[in-house]
Amino acid sequence: MLEQLGKNAKKASVQLAKASVSEKNHALMEVAKALVTYQTDILKANEIDLENGKNAGMKASLLDRLALNEARIEGMAEGIRQVAALEDPVGEVLSMKKTLNGMLIGQKRVPLGVVGIIYESRPNVTADAFSLCFKTGNAVILRGGSDAIHSNIAITNVIRKALSDCGMPEDAIGLVTDTRRETATKMMKLNQYIDVLIPRGGAGLIKNVVENATIPSIETGTGNCHVYVDAGADVDMAVKIILNAKTQRLGTCNTCESLVIHKDIAKEVIPSIVNALFEKGIEIRCDEDSAAIMMAHDEQTASKLVPATEEDWGTEYLDAIISMKIVKDIEDAIAHINHYNTGHSEAIVTNDYRNSQKFLDEIDAAAVYVNASTRFTDGFEFGFGAEIGISTQKLHARGPMGLLALTTTKFIIYGNGHVRG
Repeated sequence: MLEQLGKNAKKASVQLAKASVSEKNHALMEVAKALVTYQTDILKANEIDLENGKNAGMKASLLDRLALNEARIEGMAEGIRQVAALEDPVGEVLSMKKTLNGMLIGQKRVPLGVVGIIYESRPNVTADAFSLCFKTGNAVILRGGSDAIHSNIAITNVIRKALSDCGMPEDAIGLVTDTRRETATKMMKLNQYIDVLIPRGGAGLIKNVVENATIPSIETGTGNCHVYVDAGADVDMAVKIILNAKTQRLGTCNTCESLVIHKDIAKEVIPSIVNALFEKGIEIRCDEDSAAIMMAHDEQTASKLVPATEEDWGTEYLDAIISMKIVKDIEDAIAHINHYNTGHSEAIVTNDYRNSQKFLDEIDAAAVYVNASTRFTDGFEFGFGAEIGISTQKLHARGPMGLLALTTTKFIIYGNGHVRG
């Protein structure tokens, strides 16, 4: 099955590389229309996945990631329309210069070829990944998790039909329907057909790819994201940002999992933060200093706090849980965050310009915010339409990966009978 998917995708990628901008955009608009037209079929398939998830004891935040409804399908379609409206990077000549011997040497953007994506739970990734790969002339082979298999099959079938109906190769998208772990591991070794592998999921998936893939891969890592409340920060702003970063959606990689509070503002801000998070049903795991401050303020509320362990500082919960720690100064905060973060998204709430710049300069992460929620680390929010993932590594791509991340370059050289002496 994998061999055949690879062969089909390779053949389709050759056709896609030659497709015009108008042909690709027309096909994307037809796919977006088809997703809405056939949403009943997709929602029926999603109901099966949700029921299976509930029966398996899947936690609420992951069920939310899995769930589709009419609004989310429209969101998938809108994401594809947004990608169709974006400028096509393929064919762009990045530079051109004349050498001493009179040759012209330049660089041109070209597709990667065949992109393999292994992902978990979220069926909207199926549409997002397809649209970005297709726009950049790449074929894509998808391998989703067993949790969303029925949803992914339904979405893929709709996309393939829409492509076929408008004369484009339906093998521009292929889906691995065997969700066993060993099949995913075999996919990681299809160097003959897949040019780059992108894993989207938890730490276990990323670890599996790092240890087993022979295909070049781009890690879209986990998100132990922090919000640091600096001395002199606006308390109301801090609470607003923390609530959004933590509770707007629990199961995403850009959700805040850890709070770091400067000791000089701790007594003022911690009660407001704790009460606001408790109102949203968030469990707070805190150090002794923050627990003591809350105990002095309100013993009854403080009794609900959970003592943090060393493990909590480095945990991506993807659940209604957050950790909280007091630090002595901004240097301490930066050291703590850089030690425990996953290189994803980090934020500072501050009114101090120098501290904001220090945080931006010294925090090692793909996205660093001043006075804003970490939830904005997203391809749609960054103006990329959809995204293929959020890279936490440093080579080729970092942060939300849009169209440019799915291209490479080749040198183009113009001569006039030139030979090397």
